[in-house]
Amino acid sequence: MNTLQSVPTLGTRPAAGGNPSRAETRGLLANATYDLLVIGGGILGTSVAWHAAQSGLRVAMVDAGDFAGATSSASSKLVHGGLRYLQTGAVKLVAENHFERRVLAKDVAPHLVNPLTFYLPVYKGGPHGAAKLGAGVFAYSALSAFGDGVGRLISPSRAAADNPGLRTDGLRAVALYRDHQMNDSRMAVMTVRAAVDSGAVVLNHAEVVGLRRTCGRVTGAELRDRTDGSEFGVDARLVLNATGPWVDHLRRLEDKGAAPSVRLSKGAHLVLRRRSPWRAAMATPIDKYRITFALPWEDQLLLGTTDEAYEGDPADVSATEADIDQILDEAAFSVRDEHLSRDLITYAFAGLRVLPGGPGGVTAAKRETVVSEGIGGMLSVAGGKWTTYRHIGRAVMNKLAKLPGGSLAQDMEPVRELVRRTPLPGISNPNAVAHRLLVDREREPGPRMDPMTARHLATHYGSLAFDIARLVNEDPALGERIHPDGPEIWAQVVHARDHEWAETVDDVLRRRTTLTIRGLDTDEVRERVGMLLAQRPA
Repeated sequence: MNTLQSVPTLGTRPAAGGNPSRAETRGLLANATYDLLVIGGGILGTSVAWHAAQSGLRVAMVDAGDFAGATSSASSKLVHGGLRYLQTGAVKLVAENHFERRVLAKDVAPHLVNPLTFYLPVYKGGPHGAAKLGAGVFAYSALSAFGDGVGRLISPSRAAADNPGLRTDGLRAVALYRDHQMNDSRMAVMTVRAAVDSGAVVLNHAEVVGLRRTCGRVTGAELRDRTDGSEFGVDARLVLNATGPWVDHLRRLEDKGAAPSVRLSKGAHLVLRRRSPWRAAMATPIDKYRITFALPWEDQLLLGTTDEAYEGDPADVSATEADIDQILDEAAFSVRDEHLSRDLITYAFAGLRVLPGGPGGVTAAKRETVVSEGIGGMLSVAGGKWTTYRHIGRAVMNKLAKLPGGSLAQDMEPVRELVRRTPLPGISNPNAVAHRLLVDREREPGPRMDPMTARHLATHYGSLAFDIARLVNEDPALGERIHPDGPEIWAQVVHARDHEWAETVDDVLRRRTTLTIRGLDTDEVRERVGMLLAQRPA
């Protein structure tokens, strides 16, 4: 790696077509009246902003932290049909999930959503028998019109050959099915970029400190820029509260007496270094309703998740020692002990599911979107998941079109007329992108691109990887690896700074890349990233 003394020469040129500065963005937000102000840049906020901008509305979106900085980057990284929903008879829901899953993987984000084979082991004394699970995975694949093959039972020996970490004691059979996975943070930033490409104005690290009102109706928000403390306001015809676990906090700014509309469930995960290759994910039944996952992800092993009621401050949520013990204990049902050593853990994280209020435990609560309208006309929406995030965005747009008065509807293209399969930026075949990156570097002076880096860029940026390669052409030092154990290069930091709204070191290392999650964010790396961020073009 380069020494820190070399940093001032790197990435100082303004990136072509880079984002406006924060001061310029604050000016855009403060000096116009928007049709829609979206507060919250997670799964729901980014989807609504994207769809609203596509439909012709003038859209602003702000977030108190980073885009997808909380729950939306703390998911299980799956795009799935929801196998366990079959147990409750939710056949229509599973079919809808499969449709969205396949559209994402095929038409919207094939550069970000990857196929993944799942093994569901059946152990002696387990909660389900082989015949039941075999029939279940067959029905599951049938609901996707067998587009990913036929769910079936396979032998324990074959499963163990693919996953050497599989525990075989008492293993009776293994059910096989297929779903998809993705990098949730990359999905979020690409969706933000899609919204901006459609005309939205966005700003992260901008906290709502009050609501603006006109004749008793909410018509905007007062904000504070957390990066420098500056304050400004945004006027809007309609304000959408999409703040996830904070949805009731914002509702109480509108109405101090607002009753709680949601409850929270904590889901914790662990990330471990892999001792051996995992060619399939493991989905192991813990009891009649719960499944624990062991997923190959970002060259690591991702374990989880928990599902426990949470009543604390959403900002304080974290994976506790009790969570870590639970996840490791549950993983041990199907994973050999040597793969679950605590010294393999590189990261632990937790997020909060936003569930409808009501009686009963959170495990049995419905996973559905909650929409409400406050006394000041602010619309609040909470709940949702990445698999169906486009569908939820369209549903909210339909709700906006039907609001009393129809003022927004007059300025909107009908949602049904939107292109249902509009792709995210960078759409491409990752294999073709990786190949071209390697070929192009052969034609350029200087060192060739490492094949691992080429593959990494292709599967995280799609065709936008060529923008990163151009940075390396202009400044070859940006082609060096950030950490010797990872494929990322310094050009990605500059790209994140100038094109992906990265303001802090954690924005870069935790969400624009996964260096933190993989335990590669050393003090030297963090210092150097901070120096590059400080060199942001004026």
